[in-house]
Amino acid sequence: MTTFHIQQFGCRATQADGAALERQLLDRGCTSTADLQSANIVVLNTCTVTAAADAQAREAIRKIHAQNPAARLIVTGCYAQRAPEELAALPGVHWVVGNSHKPQIPALVDTLRTTQLPETSSNFYPAIALASGPPSPFHSFVGAGLASPAAHLANILTGDIFNHPEFLSAPIQGGESQHTRPILKIQDGCNSRCSFCVIPFVRGKSRSLPADIVIREIRKLTVAETFPSVSPSLEQATPVVTPNLPHQPPHAREIVLSGINLGTYGRDLAPRIAFGDLIRRILDETPIERLRISSIEPLDVTEDLIELFAGTQRIAQHFHVPLQSASDRILAAMHRWYRAEHYARRVDLIHDRLPNAALGADVITGFPGETESDHAATLAFIERHPFTYLHVFSYSPRPGTKAASLPNQVPAPTIKRRARALRSLAEQKSSTFRQSQISRTLRVLTLHRAEHADTHTTPALSSNYLRVQIPEVFPSNLWLDVVVKSGEGNYLIGELPPTRTES
Repeated sequence: MTTFHIQQFGCRATQADGAALERQLLDRGCTSTADLQSANIVVLNTCTVTAAADAQAREAIRKIHAQNPAARLIVTGCYAQRAPEELAALPGVHWVVGNSHKPQIPALVDTLRTTQLPETSSNFYPAIALASGPPSPFHSFVGAGLASPAAHLANILTGDIFNHPEFLSAPIQGGESQHTRPILKIQDGCNSRCSFCVIPFVRGKSRSLPADIVIREIRKLTVAETFPSVSPSLEQATPVVTPNLPHQPPHAREIVLSGINLGTYGRDLAPRIAFGDLIRRILDETPIERLRISSIEPLDVTEDLIELFAGTQRIAQHFHVPLQSASDRILAAMHRWYRAEHYARRVDLIHDRLPNAALGADVITGFPGETESDHAATLAFIERHPFTYLHVFSYSPRPGTKAASLPNQVPAPTIKRRARALRSLAEQKSSTFRQSQISRTLRVLTLHRAEHADTHTTPALSSNYLRVQIPEVFPSNLWLDVVVKSGEGNYLIGELPPTRTES
């Protein structure tokens, strides 16, 4: 029996890729395990958005190899596409597979299941042998100049991502990686060229999953043959009052739509379809109870989209809108095609229409040429506006990007200090938002309880992206109406009212 473990890094699109890969391996008869030491095959699905992300992946590879030297390590994802030779030189790595060839990993696993690989760098298997059907344009090579001839070198499968216009995805069934909320990738790649960002070069051109397939996949996730009756909306759903512990329904109640540049969805399709129109189709044609949208660029947050969110409880009240900087000078140098006032109008409109909505942002500190004045402008902007959380990134040069060659690189100690200030402000904003929710009644979705979690509580997630702990034990994937009693760390404590409602 072949056991495998998938370790995820990075964004929701990467997590969606990992879930699809897990489903393919399960369908081939492999067994997923959470125990790294018992896994025959470990797949690391990497990120490369920052130098820190690269370092995290390398450290994980070294740690896994030390814990389980017999495991076959397959490294894939964005770092594998950008710098495969770096990863191929690490001990324990058998294959490095770029995003361009990620769909071939299940066939590669089949090869590893039936072939005893010696622990030397002199044995390679032809990449073409992994393909089923017509030959695929694989590249099989090893890195040069990164290790001595006697060092371990892994096989590499990669190619020009821009020569792969197809949408690389696979169906999921829900429950992969023990996720209560399936992540459905509907868009990949990016046509923008922000000066700091390497992601377009490792993900390729923007491309979309056709709308009919999106609808089909959501229907498969939300309707099970064993559970044919699903409420079409939260507005129409009737809570079930019962003194008994309810069973987990065999369908997804919340789905997260993900992409690299989600707002550009549908622009490559014929006929074109706007992102907002896709959302309307999903609401009209599927019984999804709650739909959550991942990151969306500021200029794609239109008044029409905000009204769509405000008009239904079936879309989570949660916007993640990358800011990066509030200095117009720095935004121009980043090739971000908006200015601080454009961003401010959008977040203020969100707050006016949905005052309890979650509003998150990505912020980069230490971009080349960023002055203390630029940094202060970003802090002041965040302070003035209703952000509920931030993802703070310390700038690091990404090979091949325009920003990597810019003058006036900011010293590392300065970047660290500015990042610390931004994170401190982010925690203040998050704490204020959590406190504002005390005494409110929130409808939350219970989540999978980790093995090491408190056995007397249940984690849950609200529409406005707040983590809630409930001091009772429930299965995952249930709607509960809870009254927020207090806050504890990064969580809220929610209790069911005396007349409890569960559905």
